Amino acid sequence: MQVDEEDEPKVRAHLAELRIEHRDLDDAIHRLAESVHVDQLQLRRMKKRKLVLKDAIAKLESMLIPDLDA
Repeated sequence: MQVDEEDEPKVRAHLAELRIEHRDLDDAIHRLAESVHVDQLQLRRMKKRKLVLKDAIAKLESMLIPDLDA
């Protein structure tokens, strides 16, 4: 599936938001993992959310790649 030219700016903006959230979540995971009292359940949930974000980012990036007729 490819994005229409009129929708591309919206997709790129959403992609940027997801990348920021992914990066922030990664930082939070590192801080939590280094703390003395680690909440394992919260850590697992954060890692799962990070994977969901990674998948969403990959999907949006693939939508922005133009289809090439071979």
